[in-house]
Amino acid sequence: MTIFFLSFALIIGGGILSLFLYRSFTLMKTVTILLMTCGCLSGLVDALFKVFHSETTVFSVCYLHLFTLAFKIDALSAFFIIPILGVSLFAVLYSFDYLHDSNKGFQSASSYLFLSILIIAMVSVVMAHNMITFMLAWETMSLSSFFLVIYDYQEETTRKAGFLYFAFTHIGALFILAAFGVSYAFTGSFQLEATANLPFTIKAIIFGLALIGFGSKAGIFPFHIWLPYAHPAAPSHISALLSGVMIKTGIYGIIRMYSFLGIDTPVFGTVILLLGVISGILGVVYALGQHDLKKLLAYCSVENIGIILIGMGIGMIGASHSNTQMAVIGFTGGLLHVLNHAIFKSLLFMGAGVVLHQTGTRSIEQLGGLMKKLPVTGTCFLIGSLAISGIPPFNGFISEFLIYYSGFSGIRLDEIPFILSTMAVLSLAVIGGLALACFTKVVGIVFLGEPRKKHDIRLIETGACFKVSMICLASFCAIIGVFPEIFIRITFHAVEAIGIPVQQVHLATCSAMARNITWIVILFAGLLGGVFLFRFIVYQGKDIRVSSTWGCGFAKESPRIQYTGSSFAASILKIFTPVAPLKSNDAVTNDLFPEKWQYHSKQIDIGETVIMSSIVQPILLLFNKQRWIQHGDIHLYIGYILLTIIILLFFV
Repeated sequence: MTIFFLSFALIIGGGILSLFLYRSFTLMKTVTILLMTCGCLSGLVDALFKVFHSETTVFSVCYLHLFTLAFKIDALSAFFIIPILGVSLFAVLYSFDYLHDSNKGFQSASSYLFLSILIIAMVSVVMAHNMITFMLAWETMSLSSFFLVIYDYQEETTRKAGFLYFAFTHIGALFILAAFGVSYAFTGSFQLEATANLPFTIKAIIFGLALIGFGSKAGIFPFHIWLPYAHPAAPSHISALLSGVMIKTGIYGIIRMYSFLGIDTPVFGTVILLLGVISGILGVVYALGQHDLKKLLAYCSVENIGIILIGMGIGMIGASHSNTQMAVIGFTGGLLHVLNHAIFKSLLFMGAGVVLHQTGTRSIEQLGGLMKKLPVTGTCFLIGSLAISGIPPFNGFISEFLIYYSGFSGIRLDEIPFILSTMAVLSLAVIGGLALACFTKVVGIVFLGEPRKKHDIRLIETGACFKVSMICLASFCAIIGVFPEIFIRITFHAVEAIGIPVQQVHLATCSAMARNITWIVILFAGLLGGVFLFRFIVYQGKDIRVSSTWGCGFAKESPRIQYTGSSFAASILKIFTPVAPLKSNDAVTNDLFPEKWQYHSKQIDIGETVIMSSIVQPILLLFNKQRWIQHGDIHLYIGYILLTIIILLFFV
């Protein structure tokens, strides 16, 4: 525990020092990043040690002689700390090139301070060992992330996104607080473990309230509507942190509540699985229809949270039916996808940040041909796209393969579990196919083809910290995909901390599968290398001509005849029109010589539409009806206070 608090001191020290050094912009960034990366690295090493050895550490301190702040690190906590500190390390390094405007010195310094607070708060959330510590860390995390989202507060869209995030994160916190309140009412203890002996009905109420609260943070459909606004508004390294790791604190909360409550009924696993299926499919469908690159990636977070929930749901169902193989491998796949998603989603947001930094736009329709001008960014983004699509030999394939395996294990069960397992397997296949189509669209439109704007032709790839951060994350995508055994073993320790009995047979099964995957990848790489070597030998000394392909009858090709993102996705989105309607201006002209006109389409999010129309608008209407109370007369305001005090005296 001492190393973690030393890590905290280095991280917060870097954030505080930035406020004193903001006038020397480069020095401020250098010192701050050096301290924060050292803090993240030291905590990361200690977390890895604790996971490997399944070590548990407990620490508590009495605060103001009123209540106890208690911390506990077990294998599950340490497992979540790994992506938190790992992604934070690369996000901080990436920020050196991203925050480049010296005129925003104090603004950037403030961002570093809130970033350091956010990192510590996220680690504290997964270390919290009682309700008070958890809520204190949770609120600190929510507030610090809010200030990071509104970094560009001068823009109206950013302020609106920040307000939406602020509202949803605190509504979620109220549900978590309500769950803790019910628990305290029946146990009289702030310790979450005390809920294990409660009646089933009370457990169901606590789990339901917690699921809504944590689900709003995780971005589970339909509580996801803040994601597509907050993530594009935030700076790209903050988007990587929010999408890559902060939303996983919601997943951590769900898993912890499940383990504390000791629920053995399949109902909760069924609910989690169904939410995962809905979130996974609708998340990727909405991503496919987006024109904004960062908004597309935000919806993909909803999709991958769905995949994680599918793995967890299968694990819960397996545990309730005493199918330990299904339970162990389901939870292993879900937790490993937490780590994998943190890596490849952070990589993709960083790639999108470089694209925005170099071109000044996030619009997919205006981008093209960037692979030639930004080869490192394009290659890393391609690796991240293959990983998020579940394509071997990258890390996304490994975790999804484990979830598939656990789903097939459940098919052996009878009746409802058989139906649910079949649904999980089929939905994973649909999600994987749509994700592949989505990122074929992104890579094909943004990085391939020809530039759609003239100034993109003169782009030059710069920023050593950009490149180092993305190359390291892309390397981890490949390392986990090629050598998954060690990472599966790490995840097994986290699964044991949940309370799922991991037997030697499960470890042997997964290790055998991992080794087979490694050998297949090595064999494939050898064959691929052999083909390229053969091609090199055959073409040695021969003249190679470069010419254009057949122009399909066009005398003069133009970048404007290339596919757009809208035209690429249109045929697929038609299938999902009932749940993802498309709004467009279908202007039609009958003129012989039509003038220029613009076409615009927008994907409608039914979750957002329903919540806005049925909940948000009625509440706003009610508040508007109460505006007469605020009339600016100080005397009446004092009267309100006195009246409130008099009424309260009757009850106290």
